[in-house]
Amino acid sequence: MTETVSKGKVISLEYTLKLDDNHVVDTNVGKDPITYTQGANQIIPGVEKAIEGLSVGQAKHVVVGPSDGYGDRDPNAIQEVPKRNVPKDVQVGTRLRGKDSAGRDVQPLVAEVKDDTVLLDFNHPLAGKTLFFDLKVVNMH
Repeated sequence: MTETVSKGKVISLEYTLKLDDNHVVDTNVGKDPITYTQGANQIIPGVEKAIEGLSVGQAKHVVVGPSDGYGDRDPNAIQEVPKRNVPKDVQVGTRLRGKDSAGRDVQPLVAEVKDDTVLLDFNHPLAGKTLFFDLKVVNMH
C-alpha cells in the first residue's frame, strides 16, 4: 500500500507561491524542499489540508484564501510610533526589522510618515491575500 501524507509524518515539500496577478512570491523549486511535521501547525493550514492524503511524487495546485493562509488584515496591527524610534531616512514602503516585546522577529511596513510620528503596519505582507500554490510531495517518513 502506498504511504500517504498524514498527521505526524515528516513531509518534504516543493512549492511555488503566486498571487492572483501570477507574480511569483516565493519558490523552493531547484533548492532544498521545506520539511515539516504534518498536523503540527508548522505551515499555513491551507497547504497542510491540501496535501493530506497525497503520496510521494504527487503534485497539486491549490488556492488558499486568507483564512487558511496568513489571515485577514488586522486594522489593530497598525501602530503609530515617534519618528525618533525609526531610522532617520525612513520612507513609505520601507520594511523595517526588529523584535517585539516577546522577542519575536517583526518586519513592519512603513505605511505613512507624519511630522513627528510614523505609522507602522505589522500585518504579515501576505495577510488578506489569496494565495496560489503549486505543491509537490518530494519525500516523507
